[in-house]
Amino acid sequence: MAERKRLPRERKQGNILLALVLTLFIFTAAVVLVLNFKWLYYIDITILGLEEKSGMTVKEIRANYDALIQYNQFWFHGDLKFPTLFMSETGRIHFQEVKQIFTAVQYLCMGSGIASLIGIIRHARSRRLGYLKIAGILTFAIPLLLGALAAVSWERFFVAFHRIFFRNDYWLFDSRTDPVILILPDAYFLHCALLILLLIVLGGLFCFWIYGKRKRAAAQKRRGRGR
Repeated sequence: MAERKRLPRERKQGNILLALVLTLFIFTAAVVLVLNFKWLYYIDITILGLEEKSGMTVKEIRANYDALIQYNQFWFHGDLKFPTLFMSETGRIHFQEVKQIFTAVQYLCMGSGIASLIGIIRHARSRRLGYLKIAGILTFAIPLLLGALAAVSWERFFVAFHRIFFRNDYWLFDSRTDPVILILPDAYFLHCALLILLLIVLGGLFCFWIYGKRKRAAAQKRRGRGR
């Protein structure tokens, strides 16, 4: 009797654990995808008028941005060097801290992706689908909360984000010492945040879709056996 009670509890815990790992993968994958989706920034160059505001050419803006994105890849181990821009010591330290965060996110993405795949294969054998429903709920609830906070005041949300992840104020750039800030406006980061939230929600929808599809297939199979 005790073993029978323990089995459903272990299955429930397994569903919750896999749901958390899968949710982590969806979140980190969304961040990694947006980090590497350069066309969002290229479009923003025109939309946000960065050429006029910075006094740089589109080619120059792209080159400096591309150097920053390459620097933030987990496999890149060199120093950050902008093709045409100088940088202060505090600016250099801030970008090092940013790289540490992005590197951690990329490793988390790979690790949670592998763990999710293993967990999904194991759960598929026992036909346990609860983790998909839980992951779907989490990937809707968390973006909804974050989106609501950002909608109230993006500026406050942006500042709070930096205060949580950085223990200094080096992220407060002065364009006279770190002109890169002229081509990295807050509006661009808002667009990144919106795209990340959209991808997370799409990941949640996919979880719900698979969950519903598998549930319907299982129900039809049971009805077929009952005939």
